[in-house]
Amino acid sequence: MPASTAAKSSRSIVKSILSLEQAEGVGAHVRRSIGRPELRNHDPFLMLDEFNVDKSGGFPDHPHRGFETVTYILEGHLQHEDSAGHKGIVGPGDLHWMTAGRGIAHSEMPVKSQTRVRGLHIWINLPKEHKMCEPQYQELLDKEISRATPQEGVMIKVIAGESHGIKSKVYTRTPTMYLDFKMDKNKTVEQSIPASYTGFIYILKGTAYIGDKEFEGKAHHTLTFSEDGAETIKIQTKEEDAHFVVIAGEPLKEPIVQHGPFVMNTQEEIFKTFVDYQNGQNGFERARDWHSTIA
Repeated sequence: MPASTAAKSSRSIVKSILSLEQAEGVGAHVRRSIGRPELRNHDPFLMLDEFNVDKSGGFPDHPHRGFETVTYILEGHLQHEDSAGHKGIVGPGDLHWMTAGRGIAHSEMPVKSQTRVRGLHIWINLPKEHKMCEPQYQELLDKEISRATPQEGVMIKVIAGESHGIKSKVYTRTPTMYLDFKMDKNKTVEQSIPASYTGFIYILKGTAYIGDKEFEGKAHHTLTFSEDGAETIKIQTKEEDAHFVVIAGEPLKEPIVQHGPFVMNTQEEIFKTFVDYQNGQNGFERARDWHSTIA
């Protein structure tokens, strides 16, 4: 196929997974797709949850090593605190992007006045050379996240990466794009995506039609893209508006050995991580005996 023709074709959908609800944390419920047996991981992505937490629940003190956690709030206000000294509150449309690196413990709990907090959690793997980096924290409020408006009735929040000439402020050690789309009914948009990226769409509301064959995606489904080198995703709405995220990244193509909140490349590194955490060393000096004030 000539390069000019290939560039115009859209990625297609190869798998659709309904995110089933399960208990997580303390009194919290999540709809998980990536991270379940049907889609154990989607390199470089390790987990995707749509979470719902009431004021009596949350995600109290827990450690991490070897990857990044991304929390994007859709409804309500969430408190967060970690062993590296970061603390704050994020609300609707806000983002916090935490690079766990060599070791961190953190807690995420609803503000007590909230009846419910809803959002998305994503775990993104780190390449081998960054797994033991120092922890880093990035936070963007809704008003600080740039928007692209390629046409009337289509609004794209550029959380990470780039869309229609608008670039995000977020630094990603694993090259990643994270876009929040809101589309009115009867609209069509094309989104560029690097040829080497893997990716997916997660539908939050309504129905979207993806690709040249117009694969129908409905709420709470994760739709994974073909890996055919096409550099465009075509997305349409018809009888109703839609709200969804497009997330894609450069696959690391490295071994993944995961044990709960620790993700490394070998079983020996996982064993060493447990020893480090138990002894409060090699990055866990502040994490082992740390307790948040919000949990």
